[in-house]
Amino acid sequence: MSGEAERDPITGHMTTGHEWNGIKELNTPVPRAVWFFLIIAFLFSVFWWVLMPAWPLGHTYTKGLLGIDQRRVVAEDLRRAAAKASAWREAVAQRDYADIKADPALMQQVRRHGAVLFGDNCAACHGHGGTGGPGFPALAAGAWLWGGAPEVLAETLRVGINSDHPETRVSQMPAFGRDQLLARADILAVIAHVRSLSGTGSGSAAGSELFAANCAACHGEDAKGMVETGAPNLTDATWIYGGSEQTLFATVFYGRQGHMPRWDQRLSDLDRKILALYVADLANGGHHDHP
Repeated sequence: MSGEAERDPITGHMTTGHEWNGIKELNTPVPRAVWFFLIIAFLFSVFWWVLMPAWPLGHTYTKGLLGIDQRRVVAEDLRRAAAKASAWREAVAQRDYADIKADPALMQQVRRHGAVLFGDNCAACHGHGGTGGPGFPALAAGAWLWGGAPEVLAETLRVGINSDHPETRVSQMPAFGRDQLLARADILAVIAHVRSLSGTGSGSAAGSELFAANCAACHGEDAKGMVETGAPNLTDATWIYGGSEQTLFATVFYGRQGHMPRWDQRLSDLDRKILALYVADLANGGHHDHP
């Protein structure tokens, strides 16, 4: 209900004249400190609008008395960063791989920039730090298909694997079961032999003979792989698709054909060189500074 405004005897403030269940509402003024800070904030905002870019004006905006342009600031930062990096990037471009690897200061720059390139372009498939994933090689393990020298890696980056580049590296695992090249029993014997090579099972003489007749041409008589054909080493503990009996059966029965895109159209010659050095160093256990 409403009544007459009166002065509260305890606080000294006037009431609003409203009362609920015997409780009267005070007409409490806003504290002076609040007015003070509101006025200061308002004056500062007006001052800031005058100094800095603020209000849109159709196709343009108020520039402010200071004339600050964040686009120019960013462009200048990028220009300084490029100028700072030009010295070591020029050194990487002009020197050969062996000289670069022998220069600790230069390799430190390669690791820093290479980590960014790897994270942006390679980690989605090969995993953070080159740990690999199902169907994608673990680059940190150093189990190379065509070789792990930086210049070889740079060529792989340039042309890709089973890509649309006319000079692409070609890798093809035949489908021995689907195409009826081997019977199921023979496939199981080959799988047992392959698993025995890495110490994860026991093979047989029949499996060994089948391997020599059907697999050694690509993987080598010792099964350690061949860079000429891009065939992996089957005697180590590193697998691209997995080393379980079930996975190996799928590999032998259906075949495999990995794919890596060509990077000559996406990365410059210099960035591919830096990335090749980084990946080679990654496999050698080099210390890497992450961005």
